[in-house]
Formats: sequence, C-alpha cells, structure tokens
Amino acid sequence: MAKKPAQPKGKESVIAKNKRAFHEYEMVDTFECGIVLTGTEVRSLRENNCQLTDGFALVRNNEVWLNNLHIPPYSHGSIFNGDPDRRRKLLLHRKEIRILTQRTQEKGLTLVPTKIYFDKNGRVKVEIALARGKKLHDKRQAMAERDQKREIERALKERNRY
Repeated sequence: MAKKPAQPKGKESVIAKNKRAFHEYEMVDTFECGIVLTGTEVRSLRENNCQLTDGFALVRNNEVWLNNLHIPPYSHGSIFNGDPDRRRKLLLHRKEIRILTQRTQEKGLTLVPTKIYFDKNGRVKVEIALARGKKLHDKRQAMAERDQKREIERALKERNRY
C-alpha cells in the first residue's frame, strides 16, 4: 500500500503566518526567499510546527539571516534534531540582497517574516517584508476601519435576509 504524500504537489500550503507583524508594522514591499534547513526541521514543518511571531531578518556580510524562528524538534527525531531557535540563512539573489541592504539602512525600515509555506514543488519558502513600524494612532485607525467594515457587512447581510 502506497503512502500518501504529506504535501500535495501543485498547490501552496501555508505552515504559519505572522499576524502580529501585520498589526505592528506597515508592509512596504515583500520578497519570497528559500531557507536553509536540516532534514528533521523540514519534517517538523510538515507536522505544521512553526512559530514566527518574534522573528526578524538581518543582512550581515551580504547574507540574509532569519533570527527567532522557532521550529520545535521533530517528534520522531533523534540526535539529528538541531537547536530549535538557531539562526537560519535565507536564500536570495545578490541583486535582492543589495536592495534589502540599501532599504534597511533607511530610517525606520526593518525585515520581518510574514509567512512560511511549502511552494507548489514542496520546497519550504519564507516571505519576508520590508516593514515600517506603526504608531499607536495608526493601529487604532486600522482597528476602527476593521470594525466599520464588519458593521457594514453585518448590515448588508441582515438586509439581504428579508
């Protein structure tokens, strides 16, 4: 009897989203990049184990590193399970790294991981965003807009009932 693949080929499968980043930051630009992982980390990700909330990326020596990405040890792993909080290298083109280096030196811009997922070929990809921190009044304004949108949808739904 053949085993079913954990990840179906041909469609994208989201492992984790960083919802907190969308609340804390205003996204300016996004980049898709690969990530260097060990075998047991990939297996752990296939079990949907990942935490992005405190993650951030840094450019050091023309390389992009992802810090504070927590991938818990694989449940059936052995001594090959690595450190769950180690720094992981992100794979980008040189031109993209050069752009990120220039843009992060601007005032107030930082690199934040927004999503980690399996692409259509089954490879792990990370979406990072150039982000600018929101002020408190910006957060309140976004919450108010969300509440207004919810009220409008509720009123339209109620109106269409009758």
